[in-house]
Amino acid sequence: MPAEESAFLRACRRQPVPHTPVWFMRQAGRSLPEYLRVREGIPMLEACATPDLIVEITLQPVRRYAVDAAIFFSDIVVPLRAVGIDLDIKPGVGPVIADPIRDRADIARLRPLTTDDVPYVTEAITSLVSELGDTPLIGFAGAPFTLASYLIEGGPSKNHDRTKVMMYAEPDLWHALMEALTQITIGFLRTQVDAGARAIQLFDSWVGAVAPDDYRRYVMPYSERIFAAMADVPRIHFGVGTGELLGLMGEAGADVVGVDWRVPLDEAARRVPVGRALQGNLDPSLLMAPWEVTRERARDVLERGRAAESHIFNLGHGVLPSTDPDQLARLADFVHTESARLAEG
Repeated sequence: MPAEESAFLRACRRQPVPHTPVWFMRQAGRSLPEYLRVREGIPMLEACATPDLIVEITLQPVRRYAVDAAIFFSDIVVPLRAVGIDLDIKPGVGPVIADPIRDRADIARLRPLTTDDVPYVTEAITSLVSELGDTPLIGFAGAPFTLASYLIEGGPSKNHDRTKVMMYAEPDLWHALMEALTQITIGFLRTQVDAGARAIQLFDSWVGAVAPDDYRRYVMPYSERIFAAMADVPRIHFGVGTGELLGLMGEAGADVVGVDWRVPLDEAARRVPVGRALQGNLDPSLLMAPWEVTRERARDVLERGRAAESHIFNLGHGVLPSTDPDQLARLADFVHTESARLAEG
């Protein structure tokens, strides 16, 4: 079937589907032996700027699994690096910022991103669209709050203390930073869509650290602007630990709200406004359990997902590095067959 008629895109639009579509966050990457082979000796950010590698890594899970969509291989800090921020991704640590943002002069280092800043993205997606045929490609970006957290903390943080202190104590500085990051994020997503990505996902990985009132005041306006700028494609919004924010995330403008494993999908359907699909939400650690356990929990996700207006099966976060690829393959097949059976019965 043509990409525009794919089960994934139809589910994003809350249209009838023959089966529940499935894809996996971080399906392109660290759990695949073929990924480890092609990445051997190549730093992450170098791989994210090499079109041939981007194409190969994005395609690897599509070859292995019966997934209904591909996810563009990149990293949320790639656009920051592209506009000149001195950063690196250290193995076992994550993104590390050489000069964290502390004042308005630091924010002045940020500028809007254009397509010319990331030519490798356009080149890779152009090739991918040709290679993928009817399988749609999802573009993605990190949301401003999560990017701000890395820039302010200087790297990964457990509590995001410095980030929230700036938000509370220096709101003018905070809003200036969020404005700059919003422009960068829109530029990165627009480059992907203009090159051929048929949907986008905005990852706000760490926004679960804020309370609902603070989300509405300090975060949500920027998510709204990003989604408004990307209204020509289906839009997915995902964060970790965001159970108390699901309603607000649904109000921010995405077509699909991603749910982590902490909130059952039938409960998430009650929290999210009408007119939204849901995505999720098997606990990634269950992929290390015996198949009989994984299967029963996946069936439960599918059954609870029927409470949503539309459901895209995914994990509640990314694929863990120690995941057996064969388990993911069985899961994708099971989602298709079991969801079709449930729909008939």
